[in-house]
Amino acid sequence: MRGRFCTVVPLDPASHAPGLFRAFAEDTEGRNWTYLPYGPFHSESGFSDWLESSCGGTDPLFHTLLDSAGNPVGMASYLRIDPASGVIEVGHIHFSPLLQRRPEATETMYLMMRRVFDELGYRRYEWKCDALNAPSRRAAERLGFQFEGVFRQATHYKGRNRDTAWYAIIDKDWPRIRDAFEAWLSPDNFDATGQQIRPLMARPDP
Repeated sequence: MRGRFCTVVPLDPASHAPGLFRAFAEDTEGRNWTYLPYGPFHSESGFSDWLESSCGGTDPLFHTLLDSAGNPVGMASYLRIDPASGVIEVGHIHFSPLLQRRPEATETMYLMMRRVFDELGYRRYEWKCDALNAPSRRAAERLGFQFEGVFRQATHYKGRNRDTAWYAIIDKDWPRIRDAFEAWLSPDNFDATGQQIRPLMARPDP
């Protein structure tokens, strides 16, 4: 999945582990691992071993996010893939500090959505996160996902119960959201310093 700012490719532990480990190490306090059920990893070998053992299947289907120079700067996956029902989820989203709050981060989400709806013809695209994860919840709404409720004590990880907030985009939402992404990503929405002029208007209808 190739965009103007980034490329999303199948994760290859052998070639991507060193770059991903360096990118995630930019998060010196390890905060980005808080709401993931694994990590943090304190050595490249340990991280590489985890990629090899846990990220090579078809569900979750892990991808590496590459910046315009081809450097690994984050990960995301498709999971709970149900072609018969036309439902798929995006998850295991881990954007390093090199990717956060940059156009590449937004374009990554657009590229993954576009594949789901325009290329694969799915009906429903889900986003689930820890109900305590306020940044993830804000991101979901900014990207056009609609809040559908909280599943109490949906799972247990890192020694505590997790309530899970559910969000989704359905196929009838997608044309409006796609137009919003494409307007935001358009070259005429960036000033001479590379800053966006207009905000992303993909938020769900109230």
